[in-house]
Amino acid sequence: MSDDGGAPSETLLDLTAGQVRRAVDGWHAVLRIGAVDHRVWSKETPVLGASYAAELPFDGDFDARAYAARRLWRAMNGRAPGPAFHQLSKQRRERLGAAIRALDAHSVGGSYRAIAEALFGKKRIPDRAWKTHDLRNRTIRLVQGGVALMRGGYRKLLRPGRRDE
Repeated sequence: MSDDGGAPSETLLDLTAGQVRRAVDGWHAVLRIGAVDHRVWSKETPVLGASYAAELPFDGDFDARAYAARRLWRAMNGRAPGPAFHQLSKQRRERLGAAIRALDAHSVGGSYRAIAEALFGKKRIPDRAWKTHDLRNRTIRLVQGGVALMRGGYRKLLRPGRRDE
């Protein structure tokens, strides 16, 4: 692989060094360079010492692919790869975890009250006025969010900000 079109880069991409798996669409490799995992796909069988090039189609995922290719190039050349393309906030990660827990409990027949007690603690759940309590509404929204994730909404996590879906 070359960084300026002529001179080889300091580190050649060795797809055979990572975890390589064959699939119907080609070869998938996970390369760990430093503390970062890089996922690479190849049409052809990976060969030790071969030169590789990145092919980036001009489609809806071009930004993400170009960013990933640049991070891989930087890591191969001993530079810090930089931040991931997008990262979920701590609040968003916690909400997703709660939604999945709520979905699991709902799937096995748990009531909204029982789910709320498990998520928020029994002390926060009132003995009376449960039907109008804000934690009941929050629990219902978490279950609905978990169901939406289960029905394919999790894919939106991989492509935040896209409006064409």
